[in-house]
Amino acid sequence: MGSTRYQEHFDRAASDPDGYWLGQAARIAWFRAPTQGHSSSEQGGQQWFADGELNTAWLALDAQVEAGRGEQPALVYDSPVTGVQQTLTFAELTDRVARMAGALVGLGVTRGDRVVIYMPMVPEAVIGMLACARLGAIHSVVFGGFAPHELAIRIDDARPKVVLSASCGIEVERVIAYKPMLDAALAQSHHTPHATVILQRRQAQAEMVSGRDHDWLELEAAATPADAVPVRANDPLYILYTSGTTGKPKGVVRDHGGHAVAMHYSMEVVYGMQPGEVFWAASDVGWVVGHSYIVYAPLLYGCTTILYEGKPVRTPDAGAFWRVISEHGVNVMFTAPTAFRAIKKEDPEGLLMAQYDLSSLKRLFLAGERLDPPTYEWLKQRTGLPVIDHWWQTETGWAIACNPVGLQTFPEKPGSATKPTPGFQIEILDTAGNPCPPAEQGAVCVRQPLPPGCLLGVWGNPERFRAGYLNTYPGYYLSGDGGYLDDDGDLFVMGRMDDVINVAGHRLSTGELEEIVASHPAVAECAVFGIADELKGQLPLGLVVLKDGCAQSAEEVSAELVALVREQVGAVACFRRAVVVQRLPKTRSGKILRRTLRDLADGRDVTVPSTIDDPVILDEIRSMLGAGG
Repeated sequence: MGSTRYQEHFDRAASDPDGYWLGQAARIAWFRAPTQGHSSSEQGGQQWFADGELNTAWLALDAQVEAGRGEQPALVYDSPVTGVQQTLTFAELTDRVARMAGALVGLGVTRGDRVVIYMPMVPEAVIGMLACARLGAIHSVVFGGFAPHELAIRIDDARPKVVLSASCGIEVERVIAYKPMLDAALAQSHHTPHATVILQRRQAQAEMVSGRDHDWLELEAAATPADAVPVRANDPLYILYTSGTTGKPKGVVRDHGGHAVAMHYSMEVVYGMQPGEVFWAASDVGWVVGHSYIVYAPLLYGCTTILYEGKPVRTPDAGAFWRVISEHGVNVMFTAPTAFRAIKKEDPEGLLMAQYDLSSLKRLFLAGERLDPPTYEWLKQRTGLPVIDHWWQTETGWAIACNPVGLQTFPEKPGSATKPTPGFQIEILDTAGNPCPPAEQGAVCVRQPLPPGCLLGVWGNPERFRAGYLNTYPGYYLSGDGGYLDDDGDLFVMGRMDDVINVAGHRLSTGELEEIVASHPAVAECAVFGIADELKGQLPLGLVVLKDGCAQSAEEVSAELVALVREQVGAVACFRRAVVVQRLPKTRSGKILRRTLRDLADGRDVTVPSTIDDPVILDEIRSMLGAGG
């Protein structure tokens, strides 16, 4: 096969990364255009375009207004939990962000200062992020509703001058008061911010501390709009703490310049968007998906972005996502597979989907965890649309591997994230650091240099960055995930490296076993993990959630699953137990807590992770498994 458009871009990015990415950088408006490609960062990673100057918020807002998009919707807020919808045009959003930036100036915030944002999914969360970027201040968004202790250790690590928060968040029908949790976190933390700014919501009124707490809307209304501050391309834009962190948190640091170039590039190459179209990332601003694809990338590219305060189900039903797509004319949607598994569980025949006009929707993108083939097949069958898997991490900020529809569309393969994105030279390495042949599993690594948009380092801890990502395989970035490249060069990510189990010397991928278990028609969702065994070292254990309305008994399904794994993998898998549970423990971003489940089944003391969506689940599963699994 001759060279393709994708291959041309991939080869240029590999052979001349500086030249390739300086060419892409020319597509955004700089205050001072860069002439340098990549260089070493003080934070431990690589920085890009070090001699360039720009401002991310100006690019996302003022530049769009100057380009004639002032009256185009920039941000559409849809909140089924409150019954509120609101649209802000680029001109309106620019004005509010400039005023909020002015309010922060009034509180003493300047370039390089940190601001912690502890907010629900409301427009002010986006306004706060962009206001920080406008000033060259560094925002650190902490997922709204995080426990006081977790918030306190992030405040101590980032040492913010100001904290932005709200009186409450809303979980389906439950109001969660944020202010008492913020007050408790501030009482626990060693660092004391100068001020807090509180958005009062009608669902809960927060008690204010005189002299410290300021009313958001009053402060914003009285402020003088602030101009965008030119910053260096390698100045930090934000710190984002990776989910599941215990002890000292790990703050991923992202820059202004490389990030802006990568976000702009990815909207076209990864997602196939056009300026003026409507993009919806159904995530939360507390996660990297929210940073990259609710806030920055769509606005930088001149798209309308959706901010959704609700769930895929129960707000009010499993048709919630289809309603949003229909009402707002969404062209491309991106979410985690777990969201569609929840929808499939409650509406397996897609009856609610059929009630909505989805003609605007062109493509569905999934990431955040493995896209299991049953969910892929269900979406293909029900929507008839391209269902595109892609793979990336908090650390990279955008797709390491994708189906690059803006350059060329490749055939979809269930379970594969398709091709390495231009700029990411993926290699599969064995324990000795040698490349693995096609179809052989190993550590998924990326040859240096990483492209623009990836982390500068770990906030305040360059050695931790080097130890965690660079030292294992010199010259490579270690992703921590295992997988393989097939004969076509397509990537299959099989899960975290510690999700490989060793059964009597046979290494088995839990992702592969989950794929088989999930293929059973009665299974809505599953997790397979290794538990300790005296004889074999480890044995696989499956936890499964059944589809609503399943007519089979738990015992019947369990027996069929054991037989299915034996048939497809063989007796070597020693898969002898599948336990039916009501639901699986997950982080708030939808990742199943496999390590916690493994510890639970092994009878170890389990520290309940701060990121878990419902801690009660663990007690229920512990009682079902019995001590020691």
